[in-house]
Amino acid sequence: MFNNDIIDSFKTIDTPFYYYDLNILSETLEKLIIEANSKIFKVHYAIKANTNSKLLYLIRNHGIGIDAVSGNEVKKAIEEGFDNKDIVFAGVGKTDKEIEYSINSKISCFNCESIQEIQVINDISKKSLVTSNIALRLNPNIESKTHKNITTGTKKNKFGIDINDVDDILILLKSLDNINLVGIHFHLGSQITNFKVFDKLCKIANTTNKKIFDYGILLNHINVGGGLPIDYNNPEKNYIPNFSEYFNVYKKNIILLKNQKIYVELGRSLVGQCGNLISRVLFTKKSYDKNYVILDAGMTELIRPALYNSYHKISNLTSIESTFKKYDVVGPLCESSDIFLKNIKLPFSKRNDIFRIYSCGAYGKTMSLNYNLRNTIKSYYSDII
Repeated sequence: MFNNDIIDSFKTIDTPFYYYDLNILSETLEKLIIEANSKIFKVHYAIKANTNSKLLYLIRNHGIGIDAVSGNEVKKAIEEGFDNKDIVFAGVGKTDKEIEYSINSKISCFNCESIQEIQVINDISKKSLVTSNIALRLNPNIESKTHKNITTGTKKNKFGIDINDVDDILILLKSLDNINLVGIHFHLGSQITNFKVFDKLCKIANTTNKKIFDYGILLNHINVGGGLPIDYNNPEKNYIPNFSEYFNVYKKNIILLKNQKIYVELGRSLVGQCGNLISRVLFTKKSYDKNYVILDAGMTELIRPALYNSYHKISNLTSIESTFKKYDVVGPLCESSDIFLKNIKLPFSKRNDIFRIYSCGAYGKTMSLNYNLRNTIKSYYSDII
């Protein structure tokens, strides 16, 4: 809970803004390191979740690598001091310039998503007189039972290589002198709450790993992606994700060969609960049978509710009223989808009340935009306020 001093400080700051609790992030990272035994696992942070430098500093200091999905994310990771050898570059559409930059930067490996991409990396590597490490991102056609817009591992998704094409790729690799196959990579989706999905992934990973080994290639790693959820419903009570159960799935079910490691790519689960969107009430109104709270933050600051119909807990930090009403909490944008929550029970709210929107550390600031020519909002931190 925020204490009165923090809430009073919020009243003096122009809203909306992001507020990051660095203590929550540190505690989350410490719990992660305990569960992610370094002899078995290598954790890469999915930097797309949040690129904030203060957060990246703490993540780097815990020995975590980077999972990047663009050339600029690779560049950002290097600028923030991450070891080039701890950076993996995924993404279904890498440009030649991004590939060339990453080759010259000597990153750990490319997670390749098509046969054509493998050939392009080979050609660019040949021109640079180097051999590049790659992992095959394979599409295992597993339904992750999460929101359709964050499902990435079925045959309907654009991501990865058809797992039935592995044999053809292994034959192709014989003719590519500047490619070194070091891993296989999977990613089923985000916010996966049914861990039985990961059991299915383990079986496919084991079968594929053995097939490649029988072909004469001992892989360095099996990358199982991310997907570990956070609790959006009870963020204060359950602010640390269930790292233990998540890692135990792989400890029990992945069969590692000599010196192999399991790579995981966690984003939301590391930074999701440390971030909050703080907003001020511009107006309240009643229209027909609806009571509205209109905030100065909207879908330009947090697009997830509009894009995924996702839930974020909301509270009024400054109301001292004992009476409650049901409100639709909405933003100021000229869009009907600019809604945070409908029919939420809140204490009687008035103009200039301060609202907290929880669990905004992941895919909040990084997905923000300046539609309607909105200003870019600032970030503040628990070590300053």
